[in-house]
Formats: sequence, C-alpha cells, structure tokens
Amino acid sequence: MTVTIKDIARIAGVSKATVSRSLNDSPLVAEKTKIKVKELAETMGFEFNANARSLSTSKTGTIGIIYPERFGEFGISLYYNSLLSQIRDFLEKEELDNIVAFPRNRYTGESNIKRLILSKKIDGLLIIHPNITDVDQKIMNFIEISKMPYVFLHHYPSFCDLETVDAIYTNHFGGGYDATKHLIELGHKNILCLTSHGNSMEFNQRTEGYKAALMDNGIEINEDFILKGYRDISSGYEIIMQNIDFIQVNNITGIFSQTDLMAIGAMQALKEMGKTIPDDYSIVGYDDIEMVLDFKPNLTTIHQPREEIAILTCNRLLELINGVRKNKKVNMRLSTKLIERESTRKLNTSLEG
Repeated sequence: MTVTIKDIARIAGVSKATVSRSLNDSPLVAEKTKIKVKELAETMGFEFNANARSLSTSKTGTIGIIYPERFGEFGISLYYNSLLSQIRDFLEKEELDNIVAFPRNRYTGESNIKRLILSKKIDGLLIIHPNITDVDQKIMNFIEISKMPYVFLHHYPSFCDLETVDAIYTNHFGGGYDATKHLIELGHKNILCLTSHGNSMEFNQRTEGYKAALMDNGIEINEDFILKGYRDISSGYEIIMQNIDFIQVNNITGIFSQTDLMAIGAMQALKEMGKTIPDDYSIVGYDDIEMVLDFKPNLTTIHQPREEIAILTCNRLLELINGVRKNKKVNMRLSTKLIERESTRKLNTSLEG
C-alpha cells in the first residue's frame, strides 16, 4: 500500500499542510514537529517525490554556481576547485544539488545565467566571478528583476554598490600586507613582489597591501621590484631566470609571490642556480593550496578562508531562499592567515650588501 501525506498527517495528529512543510524543512514549522513528522515518514516508508516538491513549493533543490571563464586553467583551477569542494560539501549535507556554469555559453554566446533562471532550474545563485558585468552589462538588472536570490563570494563585487548586495569575500589587501610584514619582521628590506598580468582586483589589492607594509615600515617602494607573470609554476620560474642579475644587483633577499604556484616556480629556479631557501632567499606564497606540501622546503603562505567563505555564503543564500533577513544585506570581508613553514627565516645580515 502506498503511504500518503494524508496517512502521515492522521497518525501524527497534524494537518496535511504541516506534514508537507515539515518534509520541505519549512521554517514555519517547529523543529520538534518536523523531526516527529520526518521520523514517522521514514518509519512508514513514505517516498518523498522531489518533482512533487518542486511543483508544490516552486523550489528545485538546486543551486547555480557561476565561475569565471578561466576556471579550467591549471593555476587558477587549483584554488577554485578547493573552494568548489567546500561548497559542494555544504550543499550535499543540506541535500541540495548544484549546477556549475560560466556566465555565457562558450559556443552560442547566450547567457547561462538567464537560461538557468528562465528555465526555473535553480533556487539561487552563488556568483564566484570577478566581474560578470564585463561579460554581460545587463545581467545584474536581469537577476534583480527575476528576484532570484544570489550571493557574491570570494571576489569583491566592485562593479556594484556593495550596500545593495550580499557579498562574502577575502581581504586580499590584508593578505598582501601580512605576507610582506612577515618578511620585514625577519629583517628583509629588499623584497621582490611577483604578481599577475591584467587588472584583477584581488591581485591589485594584494599589491597595495605589499606597498602599504613597506611604507608603514619606512621602506621606500621601488616599482621595479614588482614583476608580473601568469600565476603558474612556469611563469614564476621564468621571472626568476630572466631577472636573476637584477635580483642580485639589488640585493633582493625576500620574495612575496601572489600565488603559491609562482612561488614554487621561483624556488625551482633559485635551486637550479645553486641558491638555498630559506638561507639565501625567503619566499612567501599566497592561497595555501594543498600541493605546496609536496615541495621542499614547505612554503610559507597566506591561507585564504575557503571553508569559512563556503559555509557563510551557503548559509546566507539559504536564508534568502527561505525569506529570512531578506531585506538586510550581509557584507563580510574575511581575514587571511599567515601559515609559517620552512621557506622563510630570519635574514642573515651577512647577505646584505
């Protein structure tokens, strides 16, 4: 015999609406009642129909995740994959599915965001993109008009008024500052900074943090000490190889690399030239990706709060989907953390010119 909501309602002594709301985890039902109804449904062998839930509640149980177009590039994907893993872990615990997409279809040029919203495939959006308005100038207006719940994460949404959106992102200025300050506290004054080509907001903020730490400690900023690459191992390697004379002439002893991969490449280049880390050069990376532990010496780096970002962002999106604190925007800038390992040490003053 097929068990129905009516059967569960009769035995539980509640209305059919209460049973339906309990199975949909509605905030309108007391937690004690929801637990009772769910346990009774499981005991009676009630099969919850996800399609029926979608029809009755207008919810799909699916979250859309929008990533930047360069997501697949090795140097970029390592961090994003780690962040995505944290998000999926949270959503799975909540029994929610996810659809990962780029802002636009790479073949048709059509907006994937519009398609997901118009097809009613998702309940909300997590936007992990540095500037989706570069891809589609009208997309924010469309999202607002559609009333689709959304939260920005990881990237600072500089293309809109921060007070009008929900956003949880990393304090990259603070990360750049702390990395440089660590090297200064170890006695380094001539500090090379490896950053990224392009005009990425987060890398600009890391560079500004680097400059601020120098200024606060009475060290003159030398723009020639800021070298640009492509965020990966080979780029870090090439920068050092091509600039080794410059590095030695200017008595560089500390290196702040704005990605862990560039730091790994820099260490490899220095080792090939017979240099020792951290005896000859102290190096600080950025991101704290897992693979840094596979290289010796283990890299001192700036840890981005991936797990915290994922949990806070997903919780906020669920609040918006369920109509909780919908009119109050949440903006959080999360601090990074310096992870001190083997690639930095106090400067041997005999190395200075």
